[in-house]
Amino acid sequence: MANNGILLGVLAFSMSLVAAVASIGPAFGETRRKDDIQEEGSMAAHNYSGLWVTGDGQIRHELLETGRYVEARGTREAAYEGQYWITGNHIEYKDDTGFTADGDFKDGILYHAGMVLYRRD
Repeated sequence: MANNGILLGVLAFSMSLVAAVASIGPAFGETRRKDDIQEEGSMAAHNYSGLWVTGDGQIRHELLETGRYVEARGTREAAYEGQYWITGNHIEYKDDTGFTADGDFKDGILYHAGMVLYRRD
């Protein structure tokens, strides 16, 4: 009989511990699955997909609807490639080497790393 009481106590404690950890996970920066982020980025990116170019044409970002991007610099057509995610008007980039950067869209202009890029049709 006493063993049943101990077992129930341990089980109740375990369940409350699992519930507590599950409830505080996101507060401590729990990471989401990469697939979930990719899908979210792809869906949100639809409004901003396409070609973005600096005024002098030297830097070109092609934001693909798949959540991937290709950055051209001067005559280098694929200087950098990677993934991007958009939340609201904010874009985050992660190139295939792991380098990260970000930017913001405002009034139809992309502000990224000190550069100003305009949508090109």
